Amino acid sequence: MAASRLTPDDLSVYSHLTEDELLHIAVEQSFANTTRPASTLSSFSTLPPPQTQSRVVQRHHYSAPQPQLPTSDPPERQSTINPPTSLSQFLYKGRTRKLSPLQTVIRNDDVPALMGLIRQKCSSLTDPNANGWIALHEAAHCGRLQCLRLLVRAYPDLVNKCSVKNETPLLLAVARGDATCVEFLLNHRADPNVANTDRDTPLYAACEHSNEAMVDVLLRFGAQVNRPCCQGGTALHEICMRGDLKICKMLLEAGANLQARNNYGIQPLFTAAQHGHGQLINLLAKNGADINGQANDGASPLFEASKNGYVSAVEVLLSLKADANRSTKSGLLPLHVAVQNNHSRIVSMLIPITSRVRVRRSGISPLHIAAEKDHDDMLEMLIHAGFDVNAELSEERSRMYEDRRSTPLYCSVYNGNLEATEMLLEAGANPNLDVFNPLLIAVRLGWVDIATLLLTYGANVNAQISTKPSPFPSAILFGIESLPMLKLLMDHGCDARPCFDCCYGNKIHPPPPPERRPVEELQFSRESLPERSIQFCETVCTPGLHHVTGPIVSILLDYVGHVQLCSRLREALELRADWDDIKLKAYPPHPLMQLCRLKIRQLLGFQRLKLLPMLPLPVRLIRFLQYDVQCLLN
Repeated sequence: MAASRLTPDDLSVYSHLTEDELLHIAVEQSFANTTRPASTLSSFSTLPPPQTQSRVVQRHHYSAPQPQLPTSDPPERQSTINPPTSLSQFLYKGRTRKLSPLQTVIRNDDVPALMGLIRQKCSSLTDPNANGWIALHEAAHCGRLQCLRLLVRAYPDLVNKCSVKNETPLLLAVARGDATCVEFLLNHRADPNVANTDRDTPLYAACEHSNEAMVDVLLRFGAQVNRPCCQGGTALHEICMRGDLKICKMLLEAGANLQARNNYGIQPLFTAAQHGHGQLINLLAKNGADINGQANDGASPLFEASKNGYVSAVEVLLSLKADANRSTKSGLLPLHVAVQNNHSRIVSMLIPITSRVRVRRSGISPLHIAAEKDHDDMLEMLIHAGFDVNAELSEERSRMYEDRRSTPLYCSVYNGNLEATEMLLEAGANPNLDVFNPLLIAVRLGWVDIATLLLTYGANVNAQISTKPSPFPSAILFGIESLPMLKLLMDHGCDARPCFDCCYGNKIHPPPPPERRPVEELQFSRESLPERSIQFCETVCTPGLHHVTGPIVSILLDYVGHVQLCSRLREALELRADWDDIKLKAYPPHPLMQLCRLKIRQLLGFQRLKLLPMLPLPVRLIRFLQYDVQCLLN
């Protein structure tokens, strides 16, 4: 009999071959078919005679073939479904290992070769590999309908065979996105409700890929619509994330539970809001979904849509009367999270319907968040809407910060945001409400413009802090390294007199305490004991300031009357001959003009000193009282 006229019914000529030899012949045939024109491909017509096959087997011995875990789609059948999920990510892996002979036959869709293997009852078709796959799994995974038909008819009892991960051929076909294979399996008693080890059912997988035809056929064959996955989510949760309106309607008609919650307490409508699907929100709400259903952390659909900036979803929720004053367990409202993420359009929608009482109960104002995040436009919007610029953080929220901040103004100053600081001060922010005065932050960080602004609006220039106790103002301690900053403080009423009230006087001074980092100076703790009081002479005579000790003392002497220098200050001034005049400056008698200037400034007080330019006084006198250096030189 000529080889070119062989048919599958003539396979008896190969009956003397072993299973390994037969598999090898099938693979050889499969490879040959892929390289020939379509018109020449037919059953076994190109197989060599049995004697030739035997010699080939002797040269290329194969061990017992085992189907292996698939590595990639064949080039001619690339998958077009959505990006990989936990169920289908293997479809996208690169080819990392050699295909087994059986895989080659199935992937090449070599029906005649597969028929030959089935007639010979090859055990490789039903023996699972290390991953639990049999030939049925491979055919379903590759979407080879003809191969699938042969295998199901040959092994009908294996149609629901599960792999190590509990994957059935049906689940693999769904993941592949091949509706014809799926329908064929369902028509041959495939169970649509067998889930894998992640508890993903075929219906859930079809929703992952938003495959309308697949969902339809699965529902017609009795797929359980409310079966949860390992995260507790149902098919309706998944399609609400994808935003497919048609499939959502199909699931609802099949009895999908609108109140089903996943492991995080999230309902399907919440998921739709979370991903900004306004039409789905409308559909679910009309079918009875709870538009205010909260997750385990207290977040509502409106909160989630506001957080993610979905304007259309927020508009739909508000049109459905969603509660804008329903807070999370942490006390935050939708307005808070919209401000935090700088969603101005959503903030403008939420401001009129957000209760100011609920904002106060939350312990944090949206102004705090806008100031901390440097959202200046948002800050301006909230100020114009009438939010209290002097709102303070609750004790619990203030403790979350090492510096125990309290006001929006402090947040803006801490960030070095001059525009926001000015905006808040102009709106009436009090610069003296925080545990640490914001002025001290500006002074410590050398921000002269912000310090000037705060002083202009009445910041307490003589403020103290508990972590750095000293008999003199803390602003001098923090600004001592900057002569311009020190001069600014003095001009605005800082009291320099305590700097020269040294408790040691002419006695021997103890060694100074170790220096601390700036961040440590701003840390607040009620439990820690305060340090011993720091003397001015200890600060100004440290090694880092020895080159400017004289100019620092000179500036302060201009703002005090009769004082005495302690032994340490005198020693520091005597180190350089050009500082002798500074030391003499502290000794009486002082110039009468200097004493008069100090007395006038003392009687007026700093707040009224601001009004000096408005008084009918000679310009020269006004400049003198304001310590205008140019005036003194004239």
